[in-house]
Amino acid sequence: MKLAKWGCVILFLSSACQKTDKEIGEILKDPTPYTLVYPATLAPPTVPADNPLTEEGVKLGRILFYEKKLSAKGNISCGSCHIQKFAFSSGTALSEGTDGLKGTRNTMHLANIAWDSNLTWDGSAKTLEEQARIPITNHLEMNTSLDQVAAKLQQTDAYPKLFMDAFKSPVVTPENIQKAIAQFERTLISSNSRLDRYLRNQATLTAEELEGMKLFMTTPVPEQGIRGGNCVTCHTGALSGHKFTNIGLEEHITDKGLGLVTGNITDNGKFKVPSLQNIALTAPYMHDGRFKTLEEVLDFYNEHVQVNSPNIDTIMLQTSNEVNGKTLKLTETEKAKIIKFLFTFTDSSFVNDTRYSPIDLE
Repeated sequence: MKLAKWGCVILFLSSACQKTDKEIGEILKDPTPYTLVYPATLAPPTVPADNPLTEEGVKLGRILFYEKKLSAKGNISCGSCHIQKFAFSSGTALSEGTDGLKGTRNTMHLANIAWDSNLTWDGSAKTLEEQARIPITNHLEMNTSLDQVAAKLQQTDAYPKLFMDAFKSPVVTPENIQKAIAQFERTLISSNSRLDRYLRNQATLTAEELEGMKLFMTTPVPEQGIRGGNCVTCHTGALSGHKFTNIGLEEHITDKGLGLVTGNITDNGKFKVPSLQNIALTAPYMHDGRFKTLEEVLDFYNEHVQVNSPNIDTIMLQTSNEVNGKTLKLTETEKAKIIKFLFTFTDSSFVNDTRYSPIDLE
């Protein structure tokens, strides 16, 4: 009965020593592999070898995503700021943390992040496992430590078993908290917008939406009478372009963005180019949530780019619908058509998918 004796050591359950080898074997069984379903147009996402997707791990991550014990005062969770109906953005310019303090950056929306290698506005996290730590330990957000969170979860009735199911150990560790949340977040796949279905020949777009798409995709050449928005230069494909750029929001930079991470002065003012999936649901916009509507965003690109901003992307200086123009100079009708096209990125099935909604502890 060596297995039973070993079980008494590793299982923090009062009845562990009374269990048979068969019963303990059931408790120690390997987690069930999770089958990730994703569009055929995308390559398989990179999943860390030490954190494969499992049914039990994804379930635990989903529970933890909505668990308020992850915050110092037990009053907010990941899901408090990443709200499903807003495509897992917050719906506010800046979110409030556990102590009622507002953060300094807009909450990024979550979709298709299994393919993302830059998971924050400034590129400070390269994996979902890394990213899971940041809001928990940030003093403006959850304001605690992973060790403290692990200790709180360990004292509950439900979590030791959930961690046993997912990681074959009832010991709640910081590493496994991060791994579980990352597993759940890798399942947040949005690929059923009307645009997605149009590209699969399963839906149609209106004439105005198609004209908006053409403007979105076209680089203007005013000398030849070719008009466009050139949006696709940065916003490429179904995912984020994984690019960092300064689009000229400010002449005098107040947030260094990527420069805070790299220490390079030439990176000051550069922020991640986000995915446009579900963009109509994720207002307000930009890294600081300064623009309330898509109309404001288009107005900025059209007329208000700060051309003297340090490190401004040359694209912002070279794209105009007027000869020698400094900004985009689209017409009001053209801007409206681009916005109509952006609404085709909305995936209603994603924001209503019950697989991503809160789940009760069992």
